[in-house]
Amino acid sequence: GFLPLQGHVVRNWKVRWFVLLQDKLLYYKIEGGKKEPSPKGRILLDGCTITCPCLEYENRPLLIKLKTKTNTDYFLECCSREERDSWALDITGAIHAGHPVQVQELHRMKNSFKLLENISLHNIVERMYDSSTGIKLTRNLDQGNRYKETFTGSALVDWLISNSFAVSRFEAVTLASMLMDENFIRPVGVRSTEAMRSSDPSEKFLDDSTALYMFAESSKKNSSSKEEVHFNISELSGTIVKQGFLVKQGHKRKNWKVRKFVLRADPAFLHYYDPTKEDNKPVGGFSLRGCLVSALEDNGVPAGVKGNVQGNLFKIITKNDIHYYIQASSKAERVQWIEAIKPLT
Repeated sequence: GFLPLQGHVVRNWKVRWFVLLQDKLLYYKIEGGKKEPSPKGRILLDGCTITCPCLEYENRPLLIKLKTKTNTDYFLECCSREERDSWALDITGAIHAGHPVQVQELHRMKNSFKLLENISLHNIVERMYDSSTGIKLTRNLDQGNRYKETFTGSALVDWLISNSFAVSRFEAVTLASMLMDENFIRPVGVRSTEAMRSSDPSEKFLDDSTALYMFAESSKKNSSSKEEVHFNISELSGTIVKQGFLVKQGHKRKNWKVRKFVLRADPAFLHYYDPTKEDNKPVGGFSLRGCLVSALEDNGVPAGVKGNVQGNLFKIITKNDIHYYIQASSKAERVQWIEAIKPLT
């Protein structure tokens, strides 16, 4: 699948097509809408260590970090927590292919706790911010440093349980870890920061009255940024139905670029983002009301499509008669996108 990768020489982000094999991770460049035949590079998994979640970049909270045995770092970005965890599990399984017991333990850990379907992390954070029923923010002193508007790990665990987001302290710790993974909260002070370096996921967030945490700066900016007013807030407020990387043909130059697509309902909109950019603002989008969506057969290039395309094409025609040509990574993914879009038109 598609993942943005940070370059080694020029530290910019490029989207590449990744193929995971038993002992290596290959990545390819997309040119003219088609995957090039030879890999652009390869990551040898023997002796690799994986860090997930990787929080080295505040504005990219869904990273996986791979460090090879020659100490080369690779940063891969995913679309969602679910996609990140799936890639991390599969890569870790390939790294430990000769150790089936470790792979079984990874699957057990992945399935040990699931967030209730009717609870979203965004909803939890909004409730945490509530001035009357949210978590109480206090000043705290740690190693001579004074921190404003912080809360302790045990206070957050207590709050999650008292607000029925979790039924046990284990579940609350797991949920708090998810909030930290998604960059909604961050550790401050020595105890909580040191815990982040732990290799054990259950010890990254501490249910402790001396471990300090606070709302991440990005979370505050997202909730009060004046720049958001320049966008149509209503169209970006819908429930996310589906998201993922697709290849889109440009309207003017007719070149093909990988974009991160986000499908929202109530109101129904499809937005697309440039995953190589640092900001998280859509570069385009449109209402799905009155749209027509259909698959395009792969035998021959349809009129209006330029370049030597890979295939798995589908087309969306807006009610204003604007044609969008999009490629999925597989026929199955194309079907999934079409079936997700159709009910919203």
